[in-house]
Amino acid sequence: MKIIIISKDGDALDLAIRLRKEGHSVKVAIQDRDYKKIGDGFGLIKVGDWRRELPWVGKDGLIIFDQTGWGKEQDELRKAGYSVVGGSEGGDRLELDRQHAQDVFKKHGIKTVRSRHFTAVDEAIKFVQKNKGRWVLKQNGHVDKCFSYAGKMPDGSDVINLLQNYKIHNQRDCRSIDLQERVEGVELAVTRYFNGKDWIGPVMMNIEHKKLFPGGLGPKTSEMGTLMWFDDNETNKLFNETSNKLTAYLRKIDFRGCFDINCIVNENGAVPLEATPRFGYPTIHVEDALLESPWGEFLKAVSDGKKYPVKWRKHFGIVMLIAVPPFPYQAVNKKYSPEGLRILFCEKLTEKEWDRIHFSEVSKLPSPPEGEGKGEGESSGNNNAEYYIAAQSGYVMCVTSSDKKAEEARKKAYSLADKIVIPRMFFRHDIGLKFIERDQKLLKKWGYL
Repeated sequence: MKIIIISKDGDALDLAIRLRKEGHSVKVAIQDRDYKKIGDGFGLIKVGDWRRELPWVGKDGLIIFDQTGWGKEQDELRKAGYSVVGGSEGGDRLELDRQHAQDVFKKHGIKTVRSRHFTAVDEAIKFVQKNKGRWVLKQNGHVDKCFSYAGKMPDGSDVINLLQNYKIHNQRDCRSIDLQERVEGVELAVTRYFNGKDWIGPVMMNIEHKKLFPGGLGPKTSEMGTLMWFDDNETNKLFNETSNKLTAYLRKIDFRGCFDINCIVNENGAVPLEATPRFGYPTIHVEDALLESPWGEFLKAVSDGKKYPVKWRKHFGIVMLIAVPPFPYQAVNKKYSPEGLRILFCEKLTEKEWDRIHFSEVSKLPSPPEGEGKGEGESSGNNNAEYYIAAQSGYVMCVTSSDKKAEEARKKAYSLADKIVIPRMFFRHDIGLKFIERDQKLLKKWGYL
């Protein structure tokens, strides 16, 4: 099958590599010029103007959009008869306009808490001063996740303090912000694929680890790691309290792709924090660790509105990000830019270990000649090739693992991470630990596990 992936900054590199391994002809169009070097050396065909490739991919091929922002184009392509997966214009709005998403949740019978939208930082400050409490500060649109903050002070003074700081140093990003009442409990997300008509595949339960440091300390990031497990029970409590209530709405907006709602759950039920109507990163990598069905067949079924018998492992899956400075910040001191740093391995990796490596902002030098170390079945690379960082954000790669026990999945993930050497690399060493030590019991008690 012919497949073209349209990507803002190369997020779908690993998916492209795996689709090529399945035997598909894959082209990748990376839009942001700062990420154009990503994926060099992996045998992928990289193109500029993706629209010029439409005659090549044809109506029998597959078009993948890996981020929000292209919903309108996706709707137009579907009307023209193309197979498209990734989202829709209505799906984009659910992520980019948080207040709209909360309104949709409430209209469809999903429990919500107080939230307010502001277009000026002074308005937000006055609101918290009058409505004392612990508020969660977020921004709409594609922004640096470090902007977000979950208030801890009962009088809201810490949120006011941050907003006053933003007024001085970062007022530009305060033109579209939201405050949401903080809820206590366990942060738990529910993910599933929707094919424009109905849900397809298992319910994917996942616990994200967004803070930079172990123990949930430091600034928020895009994601440091995730624990995930699948459920084929259509009576899944979280799914039916949230996503399943949006079935008719997702049909209306012709959504086709991966749909996620992140929630806080407790003994009183689930409260949705936000919707992610697109592929999630790095959650797509842990999905890969648990899925046994080919990605190409599965995504083609999602795009075409067809049913598909998804095969998967009844395991816990772990994914963790390996990063280098300046991540999670965008500003780069060019004297310490990570671009060009080599990725080294302490020992030769097995074929199965290579399959658990998921490169992000990475390229490699040309592969060695035949008979010099090309490992068959290796999804991302081989032991003789040289890999290097190909962009400046520091979001380098992920490792995954799975096992029937979450504790064993953790051990496997960290055992593989310890074989990787990149100058100044770091990762969180507690992915899944809080679930094992505390949250697992609470989720069982409340009926979510």
